[in-house]
Amino acid sequence: MSFTTALPLRLVIFDCDGVLVDSEGPSNRALAEEITKLGWPMDEAEARDLLHTERARVQALLGESVDAGLEDRAAANERGDMDDPAEPLTSQQTDDAVAATLRDRLEALRRAEQRLEAGTFGRSVRSGAPIPDDRLRADPAAELTVEEAGRAR
Repeated sequence: MSFTTALPLRLVIFDCDGVLVDSEGPSNRALAEEITKLGWPMDEAEARDLLHTERARVQALLGESVDAGLEDRAAANERGDMDDPAEPLTSQQTDDAVAATLRDRLEALRRAEQRLEAGTFGRSVRSGAPIPDDRLRADPAAELTVEEAGRAR
């Protein structure tokens, strides 16, 4: 495989820590696709590892979001130019919405961990149908098959 560009490349950045671009998700999905192509079934250890990794990722994002919200609130309360008080309020609301979504994700992961302990991980909570391993590798908190999730929208 070869790549050509109009300009010569002087620097390539491989970001593995999520600072510039969170590359862990796409990397994990690509690995999951390759493992699925090989037909390797998911075992309990892999499921635990996926859930643990996702929980750590979401908790880090939640911490960043909460910190950003605190900074926005502090900035909104500072004395100074109050020409546009809507801007800090909008930032606070955005931070709050992101934090709420991340808390929902943590709750979904907690339910997935409970299903793993109960021996029902990998089965739809609605129908009991098996959820394909590639879906679980892409989203270890998946509660429904792709078809069920599509109908639920």
